[in-house]
Amino acid sequence: MSFPRYPKYKESGVEWLGQVPEHWEVLALKRIVSIPITDGPHETPQFIDEGIPFVSAEAVSSGRIDFSKVRACISVEDNARYSLKYSPKLHDIFMVKSGATTGITAIVEGRTDFNIWSPLAVIRCGKDAVPHFVLSFMRSRNFLEGVTLNWSFGTQQNIGMGVIENLFCTQPPLPEQAAIADFLERETAKIDELISEQQQLIELLKEKRQAVISHAVTKGLNPDAPMKPSGIEWLGDVPKHWEVKRLKHISPFITVGVVVNPSSFVADEGLPFIYGGDIREGIIDWANSRRIDERSGEANSKTKLNAGDLLTVRVGAPGVTAVVPKECQDGNCASVMLIRQGEFNSQWLCYAMNTRVVRFQVEVVQYGAAQEQFNIAHAVNFWTPLPPRAEQEEITSFLDTETAKFDTLTSEAQKAIDLLQERRTALISAAVTGQIDVRKAANIKCP
Repeated sequence: MSFPRYPKYKESGVEWLGQVPEHWEVLALKRIVSIPITDGPHETPQFIDEGIPFVSAEAVSSGRIDFSKVRACISVEDNARYSLKYSPKLHDIFMVKSGATTGITAIVEGRTDFNIWSPLAVIRCGKDAVPHFVLSFMRSRNFLEGVTLNWSFGTQQNIGMGVIENLFCTQPPLPEQAAIADFLERETAKIDELISEQQQLIELLKEKRQAVISHAVTKGLNPDAPMKPSGIEWLGDVPKHWEVKRLKHISPFITVGVVVNPSSFVADEGLPFIYGGDIREGIIDWANSRRIDERSGEANSKTKLNAGDLLTVRVGAPGVTAVVPKECQDGNCASVMLIRQGEFNSQWLCYAMNTRVVRFQVEVVQYGAAQEQFNIAHAVNFWTPLPPRAEQEEITSFLDTETAKFDTLTSEAQKAIDLLQERRTALISAAVTGQIDVRKAANIKCP
């Protein structure tokens, strides 16, 4: 769908905004609000499990407040005290003013039985501003560029209250604001539905991919192979000629990476030094990893990497496993579980480690609330079905081909999502800055 431009434009006087329709105004946020822009309390309350939801930056995203991401609650007494400064009202707009998500906004919809913390600034629109139009403007590329240009940095990026109130916002005539807001709500809902369909497709592809892998590493590729009980209830039957072994009986050596102040071994140059954050399912991001010099690597020779070894995340995303590529040869690792290559196909074991067969066992033994993790003493006793080496090769070859198909389809779906999100952002930005004229599409009369 294409839209015309307005007949006449004028300079807005704002570098990051550019030209706007001639009949529009451009005003500082402080001139369109009904109360002075404020924020939440600058103190840490006593958090409780049940009480009044206390909303902070992590719950603000995509124009909405996600109450499932509220970190904690406050007492009725604390809420009453904080409400003397600010109490949420329908269609208030929150803007994150510090941290990694500075500039992200959300509008109050549906419920007002909560309070907010200091990282959120509050914009309550006056009678000449339509809240959903203002929200859309604050989500536009132009406004976010204005926020970025006015960031300051301490321990993290932030934007001051005095700066926020002087950021500019377009102000079309009130009926036009309402029409643009309604138009954007309708059109972005269509885009969001398409995005949701692609997201559902990705989830379905992930499930099918996992099912194919799980079946291959637990049942094999021959549907007519005789089966036998594995002796493990949750595993069920396995091919009759397979074994079922503990991990310590499959690999000749299993240990944990450098754990005593691993940062002391980090160098500016040298060999890859792999941490848990460098490992994704089947992939090690060695190119962007830390580095360890050869001398420090030799001093920690027990955890020196060989191509074909496996590394498993212990902390944060426990169980995620990848094979060490040749580029990491003689490198080292920190805190992760190192499974030394033995008389097995490394890629086959990697597939097995990343299935529910092993992940279930990880979940049984993992601990920790802030960061889930597991002990090596438990991991060495994990069970896995063990086919003959030749069959491991066949399974690996089959899964390499099949997973590549799923990965291609997933990549295509993600590209579609990226394009739809780009389209959504572009449409919002163009409409709220007047670069396109949506009045006819919004069914309002043009002057």
